[in-house]
Amino acid sequence: MRILLLILLITFLTSCKVDNRWQTVPFVNLEKFMGDWYVISILPNSIEKKAVNSIESYKLNEKGNIDITYSFFIDEPTGKKKVMHPKAEVYDLETNSEWRVQFIWPLKFAYLIIWLDEDYETTVIGVPNQKYVWIMSRKPEIAAAKYEMILQHLRHLGYDVDKLMKIPQIWE
Repeated sequence: MRILLLILLITFLTSCKVDNRWQTVPFVNLEKFMGDWYVISILPNSIEKKAVNSIESYKLNEKGNIDITYSFFIDEPTGKKKVMHPKAEVYDLETNSEWRVQFIWPLKFAYLIIWLDEDYETTVIGVPNQKYVWIMSRKPEIAAAKYEMILQHLRHLGYDVDKLMKIPQIWE
């Protein structure tokens, strides 16, 4: 247990150290951003390795913070459902594009909105150390041309896009 807490603390400390060259989107209209996002691709992590039908949902609460529901099925659409309820607060109040997300108290992780199209149909969330990224869409798929634009943007930011893993979105 102590080793797990130490690993989480190290991950937290390295993910919160923001690099000066980091670029988030210039502004996020929080009301437009709220709602459901299908997770299209990720840099693999131990929690989401076998995820299917991943959806991240955001809802502004009465305090101005963000309630998140992240759900997915394991291995297949009829597999065991996993649901998480982290909380977020907007860290950069000028742009609304940098949040702090808390999965377990007292740790808060930097959560950066690094891509958002004008119509709020696709977004990319990253972290400062570039170990994690989530490409998300309002629909279960992204057009190939738009996906390639996002990959180019991630390459420009220094992400290893060759390690991206697509999350199966299998809806009937």
